[in-house]
Amino acid sequence: MSANASLLNVKEIMQILPHRYPFLLVDKVIEVDLEKGRIVAQKNLTINEAFFQGHFPEAPIMPGVLIIEALAQAGGVLVYLKANEKTSKIAVLMNIKEAKFRSPVRPGDVLKLVCEGIHFSAKGGKINALAYIDDKIAAQAEMGFALVDKGNI
Repeated sequence: MSANASLLNVKEIMQILPHRYPFLLVDKVIEVDLEKGRIVAQKNLTINEAFFQGHFPEAPIMPGVLIIEALAQAGGVLVYLKANEKTSKIAVLMNIKEAKFRSPVRPGDVLKLVCEGIHFSAKGGKINALAYIDDKIAAQAEMGFALVDKGNI
């Protein structure tokens, strides 16, 4: 994949991530720049999301842990693509630092997931991750990943 902006649809994302419904939280990748170590993805939220039924029915908001999971999935795609591993390894979340939640995420929102690399190696990587609703930060965290063989999961 070149350093130029590229798109990944949900089928291509599912070839990289092991997640499936209801835990696949990245609908598409709208930008990848491997030279800069940056990915921009999105999650489109509707009232039909299972978590909105119970969190909180009278005022539905996306659970913070799922926002972090969406960021981790986008970051996992970036770490995978930077490692250029096409078949045998996947990026697994190893740690989360400095997670902060700044704004609620509601039905109808488009969650923009922006991950930028801090460090990449053959063993994994570390990213800075920001989730946006429009131009407002909803959540942020620093995350570390390890690249592991799919058979060891």
